[in-house]
Amino acid sequence: MRKLLVFQHVPFEPLGVLDAMFKHAGFRIRYVNFHRNDDADVAVDRYNGLVVLGGPMSADETDRYPHLQLEQDAIREAVECGMPVLGICLGAQLMAASFGGRILRRGAVEFGWRRVTPTQAGGDDPLIAHLEGGAEIFQWHSDTITLPRGAEHLAASDDCLHQAFRIGECAYGFQFHLEADRALIRRWVDAKRHVEELERRGVTIERERIDRETSANLPRQSRLARLVFGEFIERFYRWRRKRVLPSR
Repeated sequence: MRKLLVFQHVPFEPLGVLDAMFKHAGFRIRYVNFHRNDDADVAVDRYNGLVVLGGPMSADETDRYPHLQLEQDAIREAVECGMPVLGICLGAQLMAASFGGRILRRGAVEFGWRRVTPTQAGGDDPLIAHLEGGAEIFQWHSDTITLPRGAEHLAASDDCLHQAFRIGECAYGFQFHLEADRALIRRWVDAKRHVEELERRGVTIERERIDRETSANLPRQSRLARLVFGEFIERFYRWRRKRVLPSR
């Protein structure tokens, strides 16, 4: 049985639709809940893949959240051995920081449905090519990144240049929330403290508008999630751990 390690930062940012997809594919999932245990064991070499979820902190707040440095070290180890890795929102920012990208705080505030368009490289990527000419995908973030050297830029939106990127063949960073279903979006919109935090950052949540846009856009996002994440899960069947030979 393949084993998946998931880094979770807050209870209201779960795997979403990915949970059922991984379970259907026969994976055993182990969560590391940093909101409960900030010095948890993050040994990635026991697993077949890694998913790093979102959260409200900034990826460079390692002084306030020391586990963020542990996560960056674990992400780097996983990527360097060729393991399939997916970073979502904060997870994507941590992946970028792991390889020298910079965190731009409040560099791209987005909440709600935004159009994500593949770059030329994204059009050739087996995951992002499913977006074709572009798609409305749900967003919730205020930070953004600069890409580390060697990363492939895969998608952008009007307000956020680096919506998706890839490092190597199997490590993807998604700024957007393709994993969100209707229940999760409603949970985010209705959470008072989330609303207050966004309002402090100059974002007004229009619930009726988001409900209308969710009804219009969620069916396609759900189809894209099955296609994009299905392609990502395929990486687990092709991956073989890179072995470092001892020096003589």
